[in-house]
Amino acid sequence: MSETATRRRAGGGATVFGVLGEILITIGVLVLLYVVWQLWVGDAIQGAQNNAAGAELSQEWEALPAPEPTPVEGQPEEEPAEVEPIVAEEPGDGERFGVMWIPRFGADYAVPMAGGVSRAVTLDPIGIGHYPGTAMPGEVGNVAVAAHRTTYGAPFHRIAELQVGDAIVIETEDGWYTYRFRTLEYVTPTQVEVIQSVPQVSETPDGERYLTMTSCSPMFSLAERIVAYSVFDSFQPRADGPPATLETEA
Repeated sequence: MSETATRRRAGGGATVFGVLGEILITIGVLVLLYVVWQLWVGDAIQGAQNNAAGAELSQEWEALPAPEPTPVEGQPEEEPAEVEPIVAEEPGDGERFGVMWIPRFGADYAVPMAGGVSRAVTLDPIGIGHYPGTAMPGEVGNVAVAAHRTTYGAPFHRIAELQVGDAIVIETEDGWYTYRFRTLEYVTPTQVEVIQSVPQVSETPDGERYLTMTSCSPMFSLAERIVAYSVFDSFQPRADGPPATLETEA
């Protein structure tokens, strides 16, 4: 075989490998772009859409006639007026019933809440899901909710940044229910007692009102659950307008 033919064959082989290399590099770049889109750009877009949907739902409620609040029985006349929290019926799967506002996360944080915690019906398309059978906002017991920490808008992405005393406000058609953050805990996925009437306790409820927020931990993993516990602070009926607790945290 001539030296010229040998060079041509070698050059042809190098060209094939070069093309394959370029294809693999292109595929790698596309995969990287997809990951960036899914984890950051897509999250930012859907997060903004979730907030817009929550704000729109809040505006719809604002236009409705405000229900009359019920005074707390036995309250001394000299104390500031306090009203009994209105407790709504538990929503159906995927039925929107509330908006969660967390001032620590910014003034535009307004994520819709709906019944159920399935990904397909509630968590992926809507935002925050309410565990069936747990308390409703303002009710004695434990309001247990779940949301993604990454992907699909990641409503609980910053859950680990909560500070003691931070306001977590749930708005419904009836008014605003303010809870105050107390502590974080990391548990295994099998520790379902965190959503019991008294979190982590299986005995009879003690008459308190709690809020438990759950999400995955660590980031991009299903190994554990991060749990944020809060206690009930106040209820402000819609007739009285938005509460001061909606002000953005410093």
